[in-house]
Amino acid sequence: MSLPLPPPPAIPPNFVPQKAVAVKRVPMARRGFASRGQTISFLTNHFKVALSRTDGHFYHYSVSIRYEDDSPADAKGIGRRVLDKVHDTYVSELAGKRFAYDGEKSLFTVGPLPRNKLEFTVVLEEISSNRNLGSGSHGADGSPDEIDRKRSRGQRRSKTYKVSINYAAKIPMQAIANALCGQDSEHYQEAVRVLDVILRQHAAEQGCLLVRQSFFHNEPRNFIDLGGGVVGCRGFHSSFRATQGGLSLNMDVSTTMIVKPGPVIDFLLMNQKVDNPAQIDWIKNLRIKAVNSNIEYKISGLSDRICREQKFPLKIRREGTSEAQEVEITVYDYFLHHRNIRRHSADFPCINVGKPKRPTYIPVEAFTSSNYAADPLLGSSGISVSSEFTRIQGRVLAPPKLRVGSGEDFVPRNGRWNFNNKRLVEPIKLERWAVVNFSARCDMRNLCRDLARCGQMKGISIKPPFQMFEEKPQFRRTPAPIRVDEMIAMIKSGLPGEPQFLLCILPEKKNSDIYGSDLMYFYSLGGINSLLTIEHTPSIPLVSSVPTLIVGMDVSHGSPGRSDVPSIAAVVSSRQWPLISRYRAAVRTQSPKMEMIDSLFKKVSDTEDHGIFREALQDFYKSSNQRKPDQIIIFRDGVSESQFTQVLNIELEQIMEACKLLDESWHPKFMLVVAQKNHHTKFFQANSADNVPPGTVIDNGICHPRSNDFYMCAHAGMIGTTRPTHYHVLYDELDFSPDDLQELVHSLSYVYQRSTTAISVVAPICYAHLAAAQMAQFIKFEEASDRSSSHSGTAAGGGVSVQELPMLHDRISSSMFFC
Repeated sequence: MSLPLPPPPAIPPNFVPQKAVAVKRVPMARRGFASRGQTISFLTNHFKVALSRTDGHFYHYSVSIRYEDDSPADAKGIGRRVLDKVHDTYVSELAGKRFAYDGEKSLFTVGPLPRNKLEFTVVLEEISSNRNLGSGSHGADGSPDEIDRKRSRGQRRSKTYKVSINYAAKIPMQAIANALCGQDSEHYQEAVRVLDVILRQHAAEQGCLLVRQSFFHNEPRNFIDLGGGVVGCRGFHSSFRATQGGLSLNMDVSTTMIVKPGPVIDFLLMNQKVDNPAQIDWIKNLRIKAVNSNIEYKISGLSDRICREQKFPLKIRREGTSEAQEVEITVYDYFLHHRNIRRHSADFPCINVGKPKRPTYIPVEAFTSSNYAADPLLGSSGISVSSEFTRIQGRVLAPPKLRVGSGEDFVPRNGRWNFNNKRLVEPIKLERWAVVNFSARCDMRNLCRDLARCGQMKGISIKPPFQMFEEKPQFRRTPAPIRVDEMIAMIKSGLPGEPQFLLCILPEKKNSDIYGSDLMYFYSLGGINSLLTIEHTPSIPLVSSVPTLIVGMDVSHGSPGRSDVPSIAAVVSSRQWPLISRYRAAVRTQSPKMEMIDSLFKKVSDTEDHGIFREALQDFYKSSNQRKPDQIIIFRDGVSESQFTQVLNIELEQIMEACKLLDESWHPKFMLVVAQKNHHTKFFQANSADNVPPGTVIDNGICHPRSNDFYMCAHAGMIGTTRPTHYHVLYDELDFSPDDLQELVHSLSYVYQRSTTAISVVAPICYAHLAAAQMAQFIKFEEASDRSSSHSGTAAGGGVSVQELPMLHDRISSSMFFC
């Protein structure tokens, strides 16, 4: 008789089910290299890694650390201390092998350990736990010396840990060599992870602060006071990369912020820019360390009473006996007599560094606060890292010609141009407009005269404003949405019809709350500053000869830690083919932190689709002489390499379905390119201290040995080192040559209408980012989770219900309002 199966595990709270992704497509391989442009030599922050052996294996072991009672030992940072003790204590049992530990649950060795399962017991001398801090006993004479002596004896204790190391997997070193030859290898990422763990351990042994893939040395020259009680800390990011030139170590400068060591009150006074401790807004979750005991805590809350009134039980030994009597004493009196705190803590709450149900109160003044060749593990792996920057060959593309008013063409210089003595290529006429003054000190009449004069110089015809509206004094101190609503009501009653344009004068120079509230009412007037000359010819390779839709996609997320704020997906698409300078936008909300856009295709019937992409297709058809696009080029921002397969099999699949539902007999060709700015590769001129010139493109040397990728610096770096954009071509049915694609990407960096410079990434992606960010400005989501059951919402991807954005009017969505 078989035993019944155990019940399934409970579903954790807030669990969001995810659809399994059917893998139809994988990122394409490189088809060739480009050659256009002036050849130039560069240095890059990649360091060549030599592999002297590929016949061995890395061994992966899982690590479990428990206390004597078998409860998990999950205290922050304890793992490394325990494993260091294991290594020092049990050298023979480990056969003298060194290991790399990731600080969590994984350990790696070169070659196997003596047995597949090893168990050890180690004892660490530790400082006592938080709960002993507030208890103690007076000596017979009550002298500070005796109290300190007894405290120093009592505060250190030993703790026993049980460590279990179990074999998990074997990883062939050959996987790295295979990947460098362009072969797919299921073990490559695992092997590279081992190398990354070895580097992190090397940094930890040097006393570095580890933050994800970055490490920071504790040296004075690395710290910069940023004010507000915060210190900037300079360090390095490191990661191994497979490149055409072999394995390389990518090292980049990294920065993090830490709290300036010092008393808690001093930090909060600086951080909150207040003069009096009574004005402090007390915060939680700040990690602090006690000066006297060197114990680190995390603030979990504050006491209900101030320090001189908050009491706790203290056991005091009666003189001449071993019996202890429990008395109540205030936190202030205890620390005043035994810890020598300053007096002004008495009138402030105590910091609670214990648990809510078992508090431990402390006054606010008890607190303050890469030689790889020598690494034996790297050596035993047969790996050595060069100390020299890698030298590579790149090319500089010529800038495209731009056309402005009166048919004038010109060539930008150094990625920049200006409109001095030039007219706009498509200026507008401003006939119905008004001025709105939100209590700013401004001479509106002079401002309007200056605006009309400047407009005339650029070819814009501006008539005098119909009216000037001044904000009523009683609304100056009301919340921004109320101020805007009142002003809109005044405008509606004071104008005979809808204005083309409202010039809003804000009271603050920057960061005005009114700006976000205004956005929902106003949109761009249209018009174009400049166009590419090749748009008029038209002579853009592959794009001008065949109706082509160019798309930019991005997802904007709420600030870190805000899990209740929906993400906003934006899709920007070109219009009026063969132009590639005009765009329209569509936006949708989706579940918080969801990166894949789930609203590209929303089938509601056999013929109806409420998705974003149908909007783009319909607008292209209307604005391009009733022609459907035969080619669709998609630029996607904001996804990592681990998400490429999802983009191909979720987002591209939705787009194809949207096209199929619109017209089953229509079969456009697709191209999908991902743009990444969040990487750590940088370039330097080999023989100059200047930034790399605008138009720099690199598709060899440090690019992937198999995948179709390239780096481009289309823009001129103003300050610091120029960061290139890393483009990955994931899918291409258009058969673009490498030269033609790089020329198109370069040209799309010159059609951005908000500036007179080339930009670092193609304009459609920039516009998608702006559209999402501007919509987020005026939609208030702070209570979205609470309201989701009472308002119209959508459960994105089977996830949390989120507030829907209102549909944009056609006139707004096609107006380039994001500019």
